Parts: sequence; C-alpha cells; structure tokens
Amino acid sequence: MAGFFDRLKKNSATSEMSFVDHLEALRVHIIRSIIAILIFAIILFIYRDWFFDNIITGPINPDFISYRALCKFSHWLGIGDALCMPPVKIEMQTTTFGGQFISSITIAFVGGFIIAFPYIFWEFWRFVKPALHDKEIKSTRFAIFWVSFFFFTGAAFGFFLLGPFTFNFLAGFQLGTHNVLVTRPTLNDYVENLVDIIIGCGLAFELPVLSYVLTRIGLITPSFLKKTRKYAVVLLLVAAAIITPSPDWTSQMLVFLPLWILYEISIIISSRVVKEEKRKEAEEWS
Repeated sequence: MAGFFDRLKKNSATSEMSFVDHLEALRVHIIRSIIAILIFAIILFIYRDWFFDNIITGPINPDFISYRALCKFSHWLGIGDALCMPPVKIEMQTTTFGGQFISSITIAFVGGFIIAFPYIFWEFWRFVKPALHDKEIKSTRFAIFWVSFFFFTGAAFGFFLLGPFTFNFLAGFQLGTHNVLVTRPTLNDYVENLVDIIIGCGLAFELPVLSYVLTRIGLITPSFLKKTRKYAVVLLLVAAAIITPSPDWTSQMLVFLPLWILYEISIIISSRVVKEEKRKEAEEWS
C-alpha cells in the first residue's frame, strides 16, 4: 500500500501530496460513489411498486421471460418439455411491522449499486490512474467498459437463468410424502438470496478481467493457469456452491460451466498479453 501511494505522489501532476492528502482524495471518490448510489436508490424507492412487481419478483413469476424462452428452446431442440420448469406459486410473508419497509430500502440500495456500478468503478479508476505509468494507462484502455460488461453479463446470467432455476427448485422441493409442510419464505429471505445470486455472478464473471490485470503486473502467466487448471476446477466448484443457495447439482453446474469457460478464456487472454509484451520487447531491442 505504501508503494502505491509513493507512485501516486511521484506521478502526481500537482504539488506534492502527503499520505493523508491521498486518503482525503480517496474519501472524495467514495463520497461521490455513495451519492450516485443514493440518487439511483431514491429513484428506485419512488417507483418501488413497479420495480418490485416487474424486476424483483421476476424469477418467481410463472410468466417470466426465462421460463417461456427455455420452454420454447426445449421444443425447438425436439426434446419436449425437458427444459420447461413447472410454474410455482410462492406466497412470501413478513414477520415484522417494518419488514416490507426495510426490504424496500434494501432493494433500492442494492439496485442503486448495480446501476451505478460503472460510475463507481470510474471513480476508483480516477483515484488509481495517477499511480500508473503511461504504458500501463495505454494497456488499460476500455477498462471501465470491460469491467462493467462482464459485471452486467454475470448479473444478467444470475437474474435470468440461475435465479429462476434456483427458486423453482427450492419452491418445488417437498420433504416427506404427506404434504404437511408449506414453503412460505419471508421477503427478507427471498431478497437476500436474489442479491447473493446477482452480485455473486456479477463478481464471478470478472475472471477474464482479473486474469488480464494479474498477467500485466506479472503475478500470473498462461503456463501457471494451465498447470493449476485442476485446482481451479475445484475452486470454481466451491464458488458455484457458494453462489447458488440451492443444493441441487443442476443449479451448481449452471454456474460452474460458465465459470469454467471464463477460466479457459482467461488463459487465452493471458497468453495474448504475454505475446504482446514479448513483441513490444523485441521491437524495443531492434
């Protein structure tokens, strides 16, 4: 950390800044990010009824687009209703007087964070950028776009695919043969599971970006990623189990397979980074 701030001090175009000055600059970026989240959170809270009916409860709505699309895709493949998930009826409840109010605030702030994610990363980038060399800045062009792209791709994957599979399985799971148990989750429980799925998938899909950055700074190499592939598979399986709240192997495989593909893409990206660096070194020596 000290070395990072030393580079900030050295590369700063303004007058010399102390360690406390850099912390103050970081505080300003954090405050701006929080303000952005608050703005979107307030908007979502104002339109909370529409947001709840159309977005939050989407994965448990029998008419959700994913259910219809998967069923049509199943018929197109000629496998009948193999991918058609049976509709489930979920009646949620709150056990406290302020349960719905607190959940609406949670929903607004989490939604605000997701929408403001590109801006939050941009603020982080503005703080880190002075510590980078010119070559490093050139090699990180479009960083905000790619980080946001993979985050939103992962969030969409969790919302449109993993969420419906997970809640459909959990709501339809029955313990015992006498049907004496009824699944009636609390609103807070549902929101927590949905947030874990969306945010977890969004962060997990940043694997290619992480591979690019770590290769650039020399912490990993393509050969290292290939040698550790079998260990990575185990870690990805663990990550899939953590992201998916349901214990069924279908949902976990639904998360694991994209992560595995992203890991293989990360190897390709790492290889391209190494080749590009070798080419630049050869040009400098020639």
